[in-house]
Amino acid sequence: MADPTRRSILLMLASKDMTIAEVATNFQMTRAAVKKHLTILDEGNLIIVRTHGRSRLNTLNPNGLKQVFDWFGFFDAFWDERLNSLKSEIEKDTL
Repeated sequence: MADPTRRSILLMLASKDMTIAEVATNFQMTRAAVKKHLTILDEGNLIIVRTHGRSRLNTLNPNGLKQVFDWFGFFDAFWDERLNSLKSEIEKDTL
């Protein structure tokens, strides 16, 4: 998720399933480099790769994204709590 290329690939796959070649046409890198990005996304459970005839289609995995969303949700709540505590301390000092 930290890599901008992988985020771009996920956005593309949100619109439609794509082969490696279709994904590669959107980037100025080799198909092998795109394949590495897709492999990382597959290992992270963010995409599903399935065989369709002679092609391998890459599909966005919404369940994998939910896991990421839940993980980020933990940190969102963590920082909300910390910032609210900081706000309370600042307000005490100004009263």
